[in-house]
Amino acid sequence: MKKNMGDVDRALRIVAAGLAVILYSLGIITGTIGAVLLVLAGIFLITSFVGFCPLYKVFGINTCKLKKA
Repeated sequence: MKKNMGDVDRALRIVAAGLAVILYSLGIITGTIGAVLLVLAGIFLITSFVGFCPLYKVFGINTCKLKKA
């Protein structure tokens, strides 16, 4: 898997996942929507740490900066 996520994208996903967990733990978002949000938060965290998003691959998106040789 070649990385296709840049640093800013990864940081934003981590922040969004943290916010989702906080909202769920405070009881602001509950029920089915809360459970779906937690699953999405988990996916965001995994893709952030790996640096690869399968949907980006499907749509041809790459936010990772290219290194100059």
